[in-house]
Amino acid sequence: MGNSILHITNGDSTTNCLKKLKFSGDFITWREMLCEGKTTTDVGSESFWKNRFDFFKNSYKVSKKKFIDFTLKEYRNLCNKKESKEIVLWFEYDLFCQINMIAVISWLKTYRKGYHISLVCSGNVKDSKKLKGLGELTENQIHQHYKNRVDLTQDDIEYADYIWQLYCSDSPLRLETVYKFNPMSPFQYLASAIEAHLLRFPSIDNGLSTIENTILETANTHNLLSKHQLVGELLKSQEIYGFGDLQYEHKIDKLQKLFTSFDPVKLSRKGKKILANEMNYYGELRNENSYLGGAKKYSFLFNNQSEKLLQITS
Repeated sequence: MGNSILHITNGDSTTNCLKKLKFSGDFITWREMLCEGKTTTDVGSESFWKNRFDFFKNSYKVSKKKFIDFTLKEYRNLCNKKESKEIVLWFEYDLFCQINMIAVISWLKTYRKGYHISLVCSGNVKDSKKLKGLGELTENQIHQHYKNRVDLTQDDIEYADYIWQLYCSDSPLRLETVYKFNPMSPFQYLASAIEAHLLRFPSIDNGLSTIENTILETANTHNLLSKHQLVGELLKSQEIYGFGDLQYEHKIDKLQKLFTSFDPVKLSRKGKKILANEMNYYGELRNENSYLGGAKKYSFLFNNQSEKLLQITS
């Protein structure tokens, strides 16, 4: 293998930042959001990408050309880069990044066996109470994170791959128990990301996920003048998910019937009743084609009292 380093980053802003800071090596940007839509374990296979394109086309109206240009061409570049001495992964603490990260590691386990893989993961920063993304770090902090990057052992790679397999399975129930029991893992943000993932299944109380309840709660308790302001408020309060504007707009649109207005933002009487757990919206939201990882979203309910998932058997 050659002497160069291959950097696989969580997004274009990180790639551009590293290039600007004159980091040496090649760069691949992992342009996916595997925390949303159906996923399968075989990262990079034809059926994997077909599944992903179907999701983007149906949920976000992404054209085939855009999907190929934006995601697949970059993936093919990754496939062609086999000469690097070390592969450095650049990801963040949130759910969006952590799920992408374990998928990339699963791919590396299969296609880059025996390569030296290391991880830069932003989150905790000295003298800051707030977790920080890579884009919020100073130049010095980025260099420090790079210097302190963690070499992944074969056991670490196997563990990340195992969590990915569970994430892609048709039941999230095993994830509930397994994610807490590896305190020595270098993936220090993975447990809280998986915890946030499990809260995305509908609540037994009103049929809404934690995110959906937060959307209604935010709309009800803030004087917001537009959908844009509502999205801005959600971006501030829901950092553990790492979602962007488009994802929140998509979620708000699914709840549109529970609002009387977005100018200003107002919940309907029904929306307020659902928020107060006086009504259940599960039946109206249920969709057989809605997936979280490999599991059908509406085949499971989250019991807020026991903090456990229940499988619907009918």
